[in-house]
Amino acid sequence: MTITRIDQGARMSEAVIHGDTIYLAGQVGEEGASVTEQTKTTLAEIEALLEKTGSSKDHLLMATIWLADIADFEEMNAVWDAWIAGHPAPARATSEGKLAAPGYKVEIIVTAARA
Repeated sequence: MTITRIDQGARMSEAVIHGDTIYLAGQVGEEGASVTEQTKTTLAEIEALLEKTGSSKDHLLMATIWLADIADFEEMNAVWDAWIAGHPAPARATSEGKLAAPGYKVEIIVTAARA
């Protein structure tokens, strides 16, 4: 089965397609922006990558969300809930963890099926 890599760099690819499954790398918003803005930007990046790989948020299978501070859970959820409204909700997990840079507050990793 063919493996297709999208926006491949020396260290990682932004997306990898294997069969009808699409794996996106962790996406982040603008470093230092608010949780709301980082979540909006991250979800827009995810949507653009899904479109680029022949999918959409209607075909999300799993979302893993990392927050630098779990106290931001409700703020992130408000943006997520508005974004996913009217679409099938994927399986999802949210956890707190130290992200790659101090200004990152939200990182989202998704797996989707091809449309």
